[in-house]
Amino acid sequence: MASLQISGSVNFEPLVGLNRTGHFRPIGSLGFSRFRPRFSSGRPLLLLRSSSFSGDKIIASGESKGDDKGFITEAQRDGSGSVLGFQLSPPGDQEISKTNITHQEEKKEAVNETEMADFGVPGNRAVEKGAEKVGVTINKAEVINNLVFVTSEAAPYSKTGGLGDVCGSLPIALAVRGHRVMVVSPRYQNGTAADGNYARAKDLGVRVTVQCFGGSQEVSFYHEYRDGVDWVFVDHQSYHRPGNPYGDSKGAFGDNQFRFTLLCHAACEAPLVLPLGGFTYGEKSLFLVNDWHAGLVPILLAAKYRPYGVYKDARSILIIHNLAHQGVEPAATYSNLGLPSEWYGAVGWVFPTWARTHALDTGEAVNVLKGAIVTSDRIITVSQGYAWEITTVEGGYGLQDLLSSRKSVINGITNGINVDEWDPSTDEHIPFHYSVDDFSDKVKCKMALQKELGLPIRPECPMIGFIGRLDYQKGIDLIQTAGPDLMVDDIQFVMLGSGDPKFESWMRSMEETYRDKFRGWVGFNVPISHRITAGCDILLMPSRFEPCGLNQLYAMRYGTIPVVHGTGGLRDTVENFNPYAEGGAGAGTGWVFSPLSKDSMVSALRLAAATYREYKESWEGLMRRGMSRNYSWENAAVQYEQVFQWVFMDPPYIK
Repeated sequence: MASLQISGSVNFEPLVGLNRTGHFRPIGSLGFSRFRPRFSSGRPLLLLRSSSFSGDKIIASGESKGDDKGFITEAQRDGSGSVLGFQLSPPGDQEISKTNITHQEEKKEAVNETEMADFGVPGNRAVEKGAEKVGVTINKAEVINNLVFVTSEAAPYSKTGGLGDVCGSLPIALAVRGHRVMVVSPRYQNGTAADGNYARAKDLGVRVTVQCFGGSQEVSFYHEYRDGVDWVFVDHQSYHRPGNPYGDSKGAFGDNQFRFTLLCHAACEAPLVLPLGGFTYGEKSLFLVNDWHAGLVPILLAAKYRPYGVYKDARSILIIHNLAHQGVEPAATYSNLGLPSEWYGAVGWVFPTWARTHALDTGEAVNVLKGAIVTSDRIITVSQGYAWEITTVEGGYGLQDLLSSRKSVINGITNGINVDEWDPSTDEHIPFHYSVDDFSDKVKCKMALQKELGLPIRPECPMIGFIGRLDYQKGIDLIQTAGPDLMVDDIQFVMLGSGDPKFESWMRSMEETYRDKFRGWVGFNVPISHRITAGCDILLMPSRFEPCGLNQLYAMRYGTIPVVHGTGGLRDTVENFNPYAEGGAGAGTGWVFSPLSKDSMVSALRLAAATYREYKESWEGLMRRGMSRNYSWENAAVQYEQVFQWVFMDPPYIK
């Protein structure tokens, strides 16, 4: 049970309503923050549900500094009677600023009052700005929804990989199409320059007390309205520490279950208690929960809200970016999640015998992602290929049978890319610009990269690039094994990334051994990643599994030919080159090799290098086809909207 405060001066008690005899009675604990404001004068302002307004208005009676005038809160409802939000409208000249909510002042900086119509849907200027940022055109959706993204990271505020990119761009693309969009993520403070990403987010003065981990935990909310999206940040001391969102140099944080349990509880409260733009998002919200970190949200909706009539018209969609991470903890930690005891079965998990630590180990655990798969109304993966892979033994990580049972509600939608940020004709990070109509200056980018890295300037030499984490998933061990064979060929190889220290050391030793052929950049640098993408001829991605992958999309947009392992989103997005298709004109955008082995990878790379040297016309065809593909977020947003329509066709999950 949560309670709420605004600016430290407002407490919330149960709403009251009419019983059958016409007398007022407490409604009781509904599983969300209770509403009883108390102003700084100490006089209560009690919100009553009154039959005289036929449920359309809620009267706030009480006094403030001797003033008997009350406030009227308008309840906005849809055709089914579900509350969409509340608009605070003081009678007479009384100012709503008594609640100390500063959101209206923030909003006025971005949008004027006429643009705040239709429940705070972003106005023209905000929409145009958001459209420019993610590189989409303004086309309105047929059905408008209140969307609540819940995520552990969202660029530019926080990012460790593709999840941050998706949750930083897809919400903007959906807002451009007319949806009202909120993104809920933690307010990380790690003592670095990255803390400045939250500088424009203002404290809403709202405090929610969450019951979990054997006690009461208070969280607060910060907010920034940017590019037509409400960016909401949950603040708690557990998010204030050095490192990335999940760990530091010593490994993953030991209290991640606690940190993301807080996020999920707070995210469930946010649409009910945050009056963003004068309106809450209300009960008819669509939650888009990303990976296990947000996986507790659909379970909470089903276990703590719907049984009491709250969120009865809400829906939830689980977006799986990486099934390998599931939020598994010992079974004894179930009581920490703030769920009723009878809901253990939703998250209960038993490891197979071979995975147990000793003979007496029962293998019992709680698996948050498993619970999300069970209770979410639909499931989306970040590519069509990955939607199939997660139902197989090889790609299901123990959840394949459960996912197969829900195959009818699983859809794969390939991620988009920011086509303005990744545009070779305007990219500020590269020294020369080119386009699909004239890519003659791409070779100049290659020569500039060779000069920057201290490699021999040889435009005729095939240049292979790799950008990514240095770990087992990305197939770095395969590159390491193939290194000596590749260095025999007349090529140059550039790698950018960080991760496993043993692979970082290997990169350094390769550079020392092959000074004229190999360069390794340990770490990550955005401008360098752009210059490698523009300067290389070939991008190598030998991932063991890749739910979607973005680097191959960036590469094709820059006329750099991807050579990838045939898995997940890589297989979906890269079409294998066929020089005999289309009457000899050729088809395809790269090379897709399988199985995952050193020999098949080296063979694909050598075939690509030979095509680059000897068949310039075919190579230019590969470049042109890749650069012409549409991987914008607008394309992805339209596909998401189709799933939004489907999710409301069926009733929500009820145990």
